[in-house]
Amino acid sequence: MAALGIAIGGSNWFSALALGVTLLKCLLIPTYHSTDFEVHRNWLAITHSLPISQWYYEATSEWTLDYPPFFAWFEYALSHVAKYFDQEMLNVRNLNYSSSRTLLFQRFSVIFTDALFVYAVHECCKCIDGKKAGKELTEKPKFILSVLLLWNFGLLIVDHIHFQYNGFLSGLMLLSIARFFQKRHMEGAFLFAVLLHFKHIYLYVAPAYGVYLLRSYCFTANKPDGSIRWNSFSFVRLISLGLIVFLVSALSLGPFLALNQLPQVFSRLFPFKRGLCHAYWAPNFWALYSALDKVLSVIGLELKLLDPNKIPKASMTSGLVQQFQHTVLPSVTPLATFICTLIAMLPSVFCLWFKPQGPRGFLRCLILCALSSFMFGWHVHEKAILLAVLPMRIFIFSLLSVGKAVDASIFLILTTTGHYSLFPLLFTAPELPIKIVLMLLFTTYSISSLKTLFRKEKPLFNWMETFYLLGLGPLEVFCEFVFPFTSWNLKYPFIPLLLTSVYCAVGITYAWLKLYVSVLTDPPVGKTKKQ
Repeated sequence: MAALGIAIGGSNWFSALALGVTLLKCLLIPTYHSTDFEVHRNWLAITHSLPISQWYYEATSEWTLDYPPFFAWFEYALSHVAKYFDQEMLNVRNLNYSSSRTLLFQRFSVIFTDALFVYAVHECCKCIDGKKAGKELTEKPKFILSVLLLWNFGLLIVDHIHFQYNGFLSGLMLLSIARFFQKRHMEGAFLFAVLLHFKHIYLYVAPAYGVYLLRSYCFTANKPDGSIRWNSFSFVRLISLGLIVFLVSALSLGPFLALNQLPQVFSRLFPFKRGLCHAYWAPNFWALYSALDKVLSVIGLELKLLDPNKIPKASMTSGLVQQFQHTVLPSVTPLATFICTLIAMLPSVFCLWFKPQGPRGFLRCLILCALSSFMFGWHVHEKAILLAVLPMRIFIFSLLSVGKAVDASIFLILTTTGHYSLFPLLFTAPELPIKIVLMLLFTTYSISSLKTLFRKEKPLFNWMETFYLLGLGPLEVFCEFVFPFTSWNLKYPFIPLLLTSVYCAVGITYAWLKLYVSVLTDPPVGKTKKQ
């Protein structure tokens, strides 16, 4: 600890933070891992054992390859290291295979690939100015930002306990954002194009990238009032961006186009046969919608307004299931969710075009696109909240918070609520104290550090927001320590998940709306200080 303190006090504090969190990740290696561990083991086996022509057809396991080609090649590269640990993990027929060496390899593969994330965080810190820098190192925005990114609670539990590679992917996103702040737009565009072919969920934030690059890169000048100078449009820049997208897409999809397999690849990437809600309702608008439908169903049965024989059994007894049929409210189709998502995104995109504020405006639009897709998307996973609260989002809110305390408030509400909504992912007893302690430490530091930055301004939370956030404590006590001992536990086992989803959906919806109000009420760039 003394050595760490000396390192933090000197010029190597960033390295000390990175090393510290890496050691923590190593300590988490023996913890519980989800079915995603088997998913990625199976993908290692598919890409290593089979020719490329069979990658998107192989279906021995139910965990078929459903990520874009670049991620498949990523697994292929990892598999050539994995064979030195345990060759058996690369056998497609070895379903649910797990050995100590397999565990070590997969855990360390996540930790090792996080190096890209650490580098991206370092680049992001270069984009932060020191206007609010205090005398102490721990009060400097760069230090606070580094802690919030490197020690992010959501990333730790989802990647290093639950098991995924979000750190690596978020590193690509963070790096592309940093390049925009450094006015290296072509590099930023290239990194995002590559990211799309690693994980297609990032398509949700593509409108922010497209509009920003067109508005702020292809148009090279603005009028004094901030509006477009139309004669400044650069066809060369537009063609350059198009060429980047084309070449990256050709490299990724070209082999499957040559094999005439693009329809099969896309059928794996976009499986619309799944239901509206995931097994555990993601805390979004549809969770509130489905919960309201349940309440109306119960009232309808009590008042004998509904026929019990005509109510789908799954909706009233099984609780939170994938295929959910609404009883009173209209059932929702994929097209309806697409239209709702598009409508929710449009105001932020329009603001990015008509009220440009440089990279800062781009980041806000990026957040709103991510949150809108989470709020209204089809079959949203609970982990998708990481698109809004993972390190790249913390970076975004930290940047925005330098300007206004309200952005810090939004960040804290969204992050705290979004992180708590991930608790059901870790449902085993040994991980209960781990997730509670890590959550408390991260949340306490987040609130105290931002209060330090804004100590001269009004309080970060009003009474209603404070009451809501404090309510997460009693909710956790009830779900983990009270409900299991009640008579409802056997008849209605889904109630803790339902309460968690609905309670968190309220907070996330509030943060989304509050951020939209902040964006829509901001004055045009011509009336603000030049960034």
